[in-house]
Amino acid sequence: MDNWQQKGINSSHQSKIIMGENMNKCEGIELQPLTENDIGTLTEVMTRAFDHDTKLHLGEEKGGPEGYDDGSLLRKYGLNSPTESFKVLLNGKLIGGVIVWIRKDGNNYLGTIFLDPQFQGRGIGTGIWGLIESMYPQARSWTTDTPTFAKRNHYFYVHKLGFEIVRIKNPGKQKEEAYIFEKKMP
Repeated sequence: MDNWQQKGINSSHQSKIIMGENMNKCEGIELQPLTENDIGTLTEVMTRAFDHDTKLHLGEEKGGPEGYDDGSLLRKYGLNSPTESFKVLLNGKLIGGVIVWIRKDGNNYLGTIFLDPQFQGRGIGTGIWGLIESMYPQARSWTTDTPTFAKRNHYFYVHKLGFEIVRIKNPGKQKEEAYIFEKKMP
């Protein structure tokens, strides 16, 4: 049994090229199950991604959720929880990760999607999302959240992926305030 079968995913998804009705075509993207062997390199990518956003939006050198820079976040949510967790490869190079919670009722949760900053702004994230949607066609809805200060993320979720802002969590607390996004599936 391969890693895909252990995760309950048809292995044909592993090398599927991204194409979706509203998604950019982005060839060369692969999602492969996250393993312990990926944690070190993927933590470096996650650290660059979160620190880049923090510097861009808050002017601070470092910042992200607890454990983003030491591997504990990826271990806790990517390996030791009931999630579907993937490393993102572009032409064989590790460039990011995705963690999703797939629920029996079809109301799923996107925990994180991140890319190394050098690969951002090229339509790759939109392509990754297209693949996620194609892997989970039974989804009724997707929910996620992101800090209110992360303006690029808002644009990405709303204008590229079709999410809507449905509420604000922790209003008035700059580093804790977050938008909750939802996307209803057809």
